[in-house]
This record gives sequence, C-alpha cells and structure tokens, in this order.
Amino acid sequence: MSSEESAVTMMNYYSTVSPLVRHSPVFIQFSNHKELKTDSTNQRTQAVLQAVSAVQSSSSPTTELSELLSAPCSPVLRIIIENMFYPVTLDVLQQIFSKFGTVMKIITFTKNNQFQALLQFSEPIQAQQAKLTLDGQNIYNSCCTLRIDFSKLVNLNVKYNNDKSRDYTRPELPAGDGQPSLDPMAAAFTKDSSSLLGKIPGALNPLNAAAAAAAAAGRIALGQTCSSAVLLVSNLNDEVRRVYGDVQRVKILYNKKDSALVQLCDGSQAQLAMSHLNGLKMNGKVIRVTMSKHQSVALPRDSLDDHGLTKDFTNSPLHRFKKPGSKNFQNIFPPSATLHISNIPQDMTEEDLRLLFSNTGGTVKAFKFFQDHKMALIQMSTVEEATQALIELHNYSLGGSQYLRVSFSKSTI
Repeated sequence: MSSEESAVTMMNYYSTVSPLVRHSPVFIQFSNHKELKTDSTNQRTQAVLQAVSAVQSSSSPTTELSELLSAPCSPVLRIIIENMFYPVTLDVLQQIFSKFGTVMKIITFTKNNQFQALLQFSEPIQAQQAKLTLDGQNIYNSCCTLRIDFSKLVNLNVKYNNDKSRDYTRPELPAGDGQPSLDPMAAAFTKDSSSLLGKIPGALNPLNAAAAAAAAAGRIALGQTCSSAVLLVSNLNDEVRRVYGDVQRVKILYNKKDSALVQLCDGSQAQLAMSHLNGLKMNGKVIRVTMSKHQSVALPRDSLDDHGLTKDFTNSPLHRFKKPGSKNFQNIFPPSATLHISNIPQDMTEEDLRLLFSNTGGTVKAFKFFQDHKMALIQMSTVEEATQALIELHNYSLGGSQYLRVSFSKSTI
C-alpha cells in the first residue's frame, strides 16, 4: 500500500467484511516486511516467465533471456505437501504438473513427517515454469499446499511402478513385493480428469464432485481413483452412512443387489474416502469401489418404479460436511477400533453407552469420558466391530432433535 495508514484502514475494513476473489474467501494479514523490493531474483523470475511465454508462442527468446535461462537448472523438482488434509496420489501430481510439460518420473516418500515427492520433467524449462506457477498454490481449497524447489538430482532412478513411484516411460516395470501394480484405470483417471483443473476456485485439482459418494458408507467399501462423480460399490450390505463425505444419491443395482452407484457432493471427499475405506473388511467381505462411467446417479422417472432401489439424500439434514470450514473437516481419520462420540446427553452414563455399543454385536474394551461428559472415546475389540458400531449408531436418535454423533478417532484409550 502507499502508506501504513492505508494498510491499517484496509485491514480494519476487512475485519468486518469477508473479502472474496472469484467467490472464494481471501485471508489477509500484516506482513513482517516493511516494503517490497524488486531485486535481482524477481527480475530473473520475470525474465523466465517472458521466456516461457516466448517458447509457448513458438518464438525465440531474446539473447538476454536465453542467457538468464542458461543457468544450471535441474528437470527434477522436490515437492513438499503442507497442510495435507486430503491424500495426494501419484495421479494427482501427474495431472497437475503435466500442464507444464511431459512428466517422466515421480517418486513419493515421507520425510520429517511430511509427504514429499520428486518429479522429473523431460526438460528443465518445464520444471522452471511449473515451479514459478505452482509454488505456494493449494491442490484443494485451503489445504494441500505445494512447496516446490529444484532438486540436486538431474535424473530419477525408478525401480517399481506402484502407488509410491512411477516411471511413465517404462510401463513394463514390476510393482515390487507387496505393492499394488499400476492400475490401468490410473491412466484413464489422468486423461479424463485433466480438464477439471480450476473448476473450483482456489483449488488446482478439485477432481470431480460426487466421486466420493461411496465413501460415505461404513459398510460400503471404496476402491480406485475416480474421474467420475460416481463410484461403483461392490460387496455392499444394508445401510449407507456419511463417514467421509455427504452422500447425494444412492442406486442399488437391480441385477446385482450387493453393488451400488453412490454419488457424493465433492470429489475431494471421494479421494479421501477411497484412501481410507478401500479394502475395509465388513461381515467377512472386503468392500471394493471402482470408478463408474456414469457422471451422476439419475433418479427414476415418475412413471418408472425402480422398486425403491434409488434414493436421494440431497436435502438430508444429517450431512456432516455441508458447512465450509466446519470443525468436522478437522476430525476425519481412517477406520480404527477407537470411536469418538459426541452430542451425549448429560443424563447418559458410561454404562448406557457401553450397553448401546455392545448391542451392535461387538465387545467394548475401553471407555473414557471427556471432562464435560458431552464427548467420549470408546474402543471396540476390532476395526470391523468399530465400523459396524459407527454404521448403526451415528445419527442414532436420542429423542427430540438430538442425535448421537460417531466418528473414527486417531486417539487410543
């Protein structure tokens, strides 16, 4: 701003009015810097951007720009994902970075409790453009922030094609011991989803809306990456519950009653749910979800009776994640034997809750009230028993408009 007074005036104004850019909230705060300086680094950045534009327009950069670009630069980027609220897969990274050139190889790993990746382009200038454009950007709204730098490596050695590493130039590589092989659906996901970038303001890759649909189920299992808003869920049992996203519609298949199409409202929820629930064991079955060719679950026409196999949950009052920025987004964890219970009435005792959860067919191993007795942790003997209890008791009516809330916990008792 032109003066400190102007900056204070702006901050005071936006303390009462929520600033929006393209319908997305913007967060403003004072910086520790007293002024901005256009130093040599910024000049180089502008020069690189001009050079990239020249290359894209098929014209040649000037000699001065060529000299600036001739400085040593690796085609390999080191990527750190901060505030990793949703899982980030190889396919998500390939989809985002392929906008800037040919992605050759990717290796992912965890270091210092941070998810990191090494990504190799075919040309250094592609890595430069990707770094300049994507550094500091969010993959999903308000989370999964990209921190990008050049790697000292100039070539990545990828031994296996699996969910941790991939060499796109050598599809014949083995998956490695105990690792899932390269799923042919992954290529389709990358191809079909690339056009979705930027559809949600503030996100680089929103994926597609309802693909998370199947994730809502405690008894429903999920599987594979999703380019569609709808997942095909197999080995389905009786009920649908909202665990990792808000279910919009469910359609049980007429000729295969243990399978269903499930649609969620948000693709990020789908990605999260698949990461946590694929392969979950319920009632002796391993539930699976595959990507559906359908973009949405259609409701039956008025004149057509589908025998009650299709249901619309769009206007359900029990959705967990309908409010942006809700605390519910901060308490999403993979299936575990320990459950978090909230909205407990004051007159409900430990014995009442132990009996309630035991009646779902499992064994309660441990119980702990929080200080205010409005919340508690309860531990079942297995993850399968805890999942069953969550399915049956989340949104359990306590009379009037009060419902018990149950979710998986990262804590132990």
